[in-house]
Amino acid sequence: MNNPFQEQLLKAGLVTKQQVQKANQSKHKNKKKQKQRSKKEKAVDETALNARKVAKEKADLDRELNRKKEEDARNKAISIEINQLIENNLVKRGEDCELVYNFEHMGKVKRIYINDKLKVQVMDGRLGIARIEGRYELVPEAVAKKIQQRNEKRIILFDSKDQVVDENDPYADYQIPDDLKW
Repeated sequence: MNNPFQEQLLKAGLVTKQQVQKANQSKHKNKKKQKQRSKKEKAVDETALNARKVAKEKADLDRELNRKKEEDARNKAISIEINQLIENNLVKRGEDCELVYNFEHMGKVKRIYINDKLKVQVMDGRLGIARIEGRYELVPEAVAKKIQQRNEKRIILFDSKDQVVDENDPYADYQIPDDLKW
């Protein structure tokens, strides 16, 4: 026995040897239970911490997915609005539109059939060319600017005032006339 108080009680005859052993056993059991509880608490704390971490990551992922869905919905609404603007304001081209007008859009040369009157308006910047469902249509300048504000890829404006000349272009001094026919 390592406890001097217990030894004194035994010598005095106030307790028996079995009572001392029983007290030591219960003391030992209590210590063991406390260790187990602390291990369980640590495990529970780690589990709760991991659960919170997973919940936070899931919430972040959900927020990101919702943001992407909202952005896609917004882009779709803008696209529908642009289509309506083009369909409601397009310049009708009749049977007399036999002149091929070539233009560059997104790095590729495209063509549209117009007449001389429409060509002059396009070159003056009074008409713009808009893309709708894979085809190109002529729209007035005001509508073209509205479309360009919403989506620059859907409109081509021809404004001779805004043309930028490359500084390294050796032929910059030799301008090609816009009304040149090949």
